[in-house]
Amino acid sequence: MSKEVKMNTYSADSIQALEGIEHVRKRPSMYIGDVGVRGLHHLVYEVVDNSIDEAMGGHCDRIEVTINEDNSITTKDNGRGIPVDLHKKEGVSALEVVMTKIGAGGKFDKDSYKVSGGLHGVGVSVVNALSDNLKATVYRDGKVWEQEYQRGKTLYPVKSVGESDETGTIVTFHPDAEIFTQTIEYSYDTLANRMRELAYLNKGIRITITDRREKDEKGEFISETFYSEEGLKEFIRFLDGNREPLIQNVIAMEGEKNDIPVEVAMVYNSSYTENLHSYVNNINTHEGGTHLSGFRRGLTTTLKKYADSSGMLDKLKFEVSGDDFREGLTAIVSVKVSEPQFEGQTKTKLGNREVSAAVSQAVSEMLTDYLEEHPDDAKTIVQKVILAAQARHAATKAREMVQRKSVMTGGGLPGKLADCSEQDPQKCELFLVEGDSAGGTAKMGRDRNFQAILPLRGKILNVEKAMQHKVFENEEIKNIYTALGVTIGTEEDSKALNLDKLRYHKIIIMCDADVDGSHIETLILTFFFRYMRELVEAGHVYIATPPLYLVKKGSKKRYAWNEKERDVIAEEFGGSVGIQRYKGLGEMNAEQLWDTTMNPEFRTLRQVTIDNGSESDRIFSMLMGDEVPPRREFIEKNAIYANIDV
Repeated sequence: MSKEVKMNTYSADSIQALEGIEHVRKRPSMYIGDVGVRGLHHLVYEVVDNSIDEAMGGHCDRIEVTINEDNSITTKDNGRGIPVDLHKKEGVSALEVVMTKIGAGGKFDKDSYKVSGGLHGVGVSVVNALSDNLKATVYRDGKVWEQEYQRGKTLYPVKSVGESDETGTIVTFHPDAEIFTQTIEYSYDTLANRMRELAYLNKGIRITITDRREKDEKGEFISETFYSEEGLKEFIRFLDGNREPLIQNVIAMEGEKNDIPVEVAMVYNSSYTENLHSYVNNINTHEGGTHLSGFRRGLTTTLKKYADSSGMLDKLKFEVSGDDFREGLTAIVSVKVSEPQFEGQTKTKLGNREVSAAVSQAVSEMLTDYLEEHPDDAKTIVQKVILAAQARHAATKAREMVQRKSVMTGGGLPGKLADCSEQDPQKCELFLVEGDSAGGTAKMGRDRNFQAILPLRGKILNVEKAMQHKVFENEEIKNIYTALGVTIGTEEDSKALNLDKLRYHKIIIMCDADVDGSHIETLILTFFFRYMRELVEAGHVYIATPPLYLVKKGSKKRYAWNEKERDVIAEEFGGSVGIQRYKGLGEMNAEQLWDTTMNPEFRTLRQVTIDNGSESDRIFSMLMGDEVPPRREFIEKNAIYANIDV
């Protein structure tokens, strides 16, 4: 049988079982990362990945995801349908093998799938093991086939339940509350963002997501359909919609280099930040890897060659660095690799060496052609590079000043910092508090053994609109760097942090529960996202949640964090109650602040995480950038709670 013919063969023999399923329920985090919110949503991605694999093979162009009323999930595609015939080695239906044997699936058979999505290929069997109920319905060979499972165990053999000319697979599963003890409630926004991303990464596929738990003003279920004809070019326009473009065109290419499919899209804007997003087989590789190294090398080499030949760099008195070519750049690199090797702490860093040369070559050819065909854009880009180089030169001096002041180089701690006595960073907490008044209350209310307080004067610099040297020159930001003890990196990687020197493993933003407080919170989060992203990714950044109300009746008193809690408490107390609304932290005395917001036994901390790097980037640029209309629209849409879950 020829390779071409066999590539389209997808039968029971294509399914390979790698190992048993019993381990999954005992060690779920090994398979899905964690059993919190992120792991819960990962279940959906695993099932959708199977449909995306069919689409990448040219067998599917429609995927539907539904969040049902009970927080179960239904996914449906119009692919070929999972094979149902007898698996020779296992002696049962191939559908049962796929659903109950970990690592079993067509993606391990190169003749069925040349390239497949997903990170480890654990697939739908892990979803089955971590669900209290799962039902698979397959449309294939003119029939409708069905099998149900409880916690990974089959309830009955695969059976035919009808006839149909359609093909495809429907999977409905309900996450097991015994495993996901924190919550089994799905976030529509989180899933919708991922479905949008998948639609951009796989053009020509129509992906619909529907939430049957909620209806809109017309009485219809909330639903969105994502479809992209231009792929990454449209993705770039979406991500950069809140930034001022430097050039009007999106520079893009798509093709194969050394048998590796490579797709790249990039554009320059007037911002001072670099926003690179990379994907391997639809997985967001936020730790980068060889494909990103190849992109950077191709970009730097090609642009530098052009800039040198244009003579525009002749008057510069210092060398232009790689960072300068990437300031104000938004780019997406997407590669498809048949056998990806992942490294890094979270296994999202690509290690395949051959990919670097393929991407570098693709980018070099794309850019060379574009610069020759668009001389005006080329000149604009080089001028931006020169400005970036001059700003970097100034930033180097500012950064050196921060380093000199750093506690690790003997410069001493900031004068306003009230430090703790504990020396073990894992036990230490730093509260970033808005204003001297609240800072004073926090200093009196804290536990001096392990809690440190750093008051910040007013609103810190909006780093989204500031050049790098202005950021490093800002007094409040210098104090944050110095208090944390981290070093700021080198000219080559100007924002890299040395987390080994981190003096506190919990950094808690504590602001007033009002509009100003929320603005300051967002300014600090923007700074962390752009300049200390490693802190966020390592799980060190938290937001304190001070109460909004104190409800009193006689000797009874209770705190409330929202209007609903306030009303419930008032009803429980009965009769006439006294309600105090806290406008700021300064209105609480030290004891109240400790009891409600700082005491580890009773407080509520919200950990800041980055679930979707591209969406977080878009939200920060929208909230803190120059464009007013999208910001107004976002605030109006989220006005009730105005919480940003990044």
